[in-house]
Amino acid sequence: MVPPEQALRSLLALKLIGMERKSHVMNLVFDEGLALFAGLNVIPKRSYLADYSCSIGEQGIRRLMETWFEQVQTLGLSRSASLDLDFHSVPANSQHEPLEKHYVSRRSRSQKGVLVFLARDAEQRVMCYANAHIPKCEQADEILRFVEFWKQQTGAPPQELVFDSQLTTYANLARLDQQEVRFLTLRRRTRKLLAEIYARPGSAWRRVTLRSLTRSYRTPRVYDERIALARYGKKPIRQLSILDLGHEAPTILLTNDMQATPATLITRYAQRMLIENGIAEAIHFFHIDALSSMVGLKVDFDLQLTLMASSLYRLFARRLPRNYHHATAKVLFESLLDVSGRVDIDETRILVTLDKRAHNPYLVDSGLADQPNATPWLDNRALVIQFA
Repeated sequence: MVPPEQALRSLLALKLIGMERKSHVMNLVFDEGLALFAGLNVIPKRSYLADYSCSIGEQGIRRLMETWFEQVQTLGLSRSASLDLDFHSVPANSQHEPLEKHYVSRRSRSQKGVLVFLARDAEQRVMCYANAHIPKCEQADEILRFVEFWKQQTGAPPQELVFDSQLTTYANLARLDQQEVRFLTLRRRTRKLLAEIYARPGSAWRRVTLRSLTRSYRTPRVYDERIALARYGKKPIRQLSILDLGHEAPTILLTNDMQATPATLITRYAQRMLIENGIAEAIHFFHIDALSSMVGLKVDFDLQLTLMASSLYRLFARRLPRNYHHATAKVLFESLLDVSGRVDIDETRILVTLDKRAHNPYLVDSGLADQPNATPWLDNRALVIQFA
C-alpha cells in the first residue's frame, strides 16, 4: 500500500513538472528523480492515482486547503491586503454526468462543466483559494463563503476584494460593506444608464492621469458621484464613469471606498486583469482543464494541487533575482528546473549532482543548495545538491 503522504507527493510532483495528465504518468514511472521526490521506488501508475483522488471526500479536501493555507505562510509566502476574484468554467466532455451548463470563454459558448471559484493574491500573484462544483443557484453567494473562510484562517475579513460585474449581486455588496470589506467591481451597462452618462455636459468630467500603468490611454475622463442602488440599501455607493479608456463604451466602476482617488481605483481595477493570466497559467501549465484525460482526478482535488504547486513556484521565485519574481511557472521550470542529473543514495545522505546548464548560476545564488536539508519521508537522510 502507498501511504497517503507519498501518494500526495506523487500527484504534486506531476503538477510541478507541468506534464499533461493524458501522458504524464506511464512514461514517467521509471523516472528516479520523481520517485525520490515522492519517497517511493517508482511513481504509481494512473489507475492508482485516479482511485486515490476519488477516495478523498469534500471534507478532506477542505482540510488540505486549510492546512496548506496555514503552512505556506511559515515558509515565507506572506498575504497582501488585496485579492482578485473570478469564476472559471472547467469543461467536461461527458454526456452522462448530471452537470449544469456554464459559459466557457475559450469556446465562446455554454456547455456542461464544473464552475470553479478562484481567489488570487494581488501582490504575491498566487492563487490562494479555490472551490469547485458551485451550483448556479449559489454562484452569487460564493463570495460570502470565501469571506467566512478568510475570517476563520486569519481572524479578520479580507481588506479589499476586486471582481467583475457577474460575480455577485448588489445585495451581497451591501453585506460586504456591513462587514467592512472594501470592494471594487464593474457595473453592468444598460441603455438607460448609458443615456444618462452621455447626457452629462463636458464640463462635469475631470481628466486624470494613470501614472502606474504602461498603456496608450493614460488620461481618461472621469465622472465621480455617489448614487443610490435599490438592492444595495439606503447607504450611498460610489460610482465612477470613465471615458477615453480605449473602449467604445464607458467603463463604470462601483466601490465602497470613498477615500481613494479615481486614478488609484482605475489603476487597481486594471491590475485585476492579471487574475486571467493566473487562470491561463493554471490551464496551460498545471492543466486544470484536462478532465477527459487518462488520469481522472476529481476537480476539487486537482484544484488544491494547483494551489500548492503555484505557491511553491512563487516561493522559489522569491529566492531568485528580481527579474524572476513574477515569472510564470512554465518559465521557471523550463529555464531552471528542467535539468538532468545524477542521484546517489547511501545510508546517511542523498547526493544530487545537476548537469551543467547556462542558468545554473541562478540556482547557486538562490542559496537552496548551500546547506543539506533533512528528508523526513526518506528516513531523515541529508539531501545535498551540487553542480557539475
